[in-house]
Amino acid sequence: MLTKYRTIHSFGNDEIIINKSKFIGYAKPISSEEEAIAFIQEIKTKHKDATHNVYAYIYGDSNNIQRYSDDGEPSGTAGIPVLEVIKKEDLRNIAVVVTRYFGGIKLGTGGLVRAYTKGAKIGLEAGLIVEKVLFKKIKFRIDYTLYGKVENELLRLKYIINDVIYDDAVNLIILCEVDNTDALINLITDLTSSRMTYEELEEGYYSVRDNSIVK
Repeated sequence: MLTKYRTIHSFGNDEIIINKSKFIGYAKPISSEEEAIAFIQEIKTKHKDATHNVYAYIYGDSNNIQRYSDDGEPSGTAGIPVLEVIKKEDLRNIAVVVTRYFGGIKLGTGGLVRAYTKGAKIGLEAGLIVEKVLFKKIKFRIDYTLYGKVENELLRLKYIINDVIYDDAVNLIILCEVDNTDALINLITDLTSSRMTYEELEEGYYSVRDNSIVK
């Protein structure tokens, strides 16, 4: 299982006019190839009157599933450029559809490549490119007298404090990258001279951009 990878945070779409043709870029994170196929079909149904619905998707920990379609555009001018945008951004588990409504002016081979590249990019940007990071929640229970010292060090080291619960002690819920859990536990142990208890809770992927979690 990957502990981190690049993808987009959520569904995104945007559109652009190029030489009177309208290009609508759609992008969506996917959790299976079946989800990619369903998404593509959804966009095709929505735009069944479009001239072309070009798509590409990549899925799998090692990007082992890669598919694309020119959907009637000249070979190599549409699906491959969309796929290349995904690959150049090093994204995975993602599907992109670029819908075209022909405006009456032919773009030529180079023009089509540039247009579908742009259509894919605006869809991805609308979905917000992020890093998916596998975090584990760990609950630390410490004495009130140690709270300030521990909190300052956690913030200095850029750990994410997910929640703080106060009862007869301070309960810190920390989001920690799964690869760093031992280091965090050792840190809190040292800071409190072992005057703490901890509990490892659930783990899951969170979207991270500019060192902050995207809600």
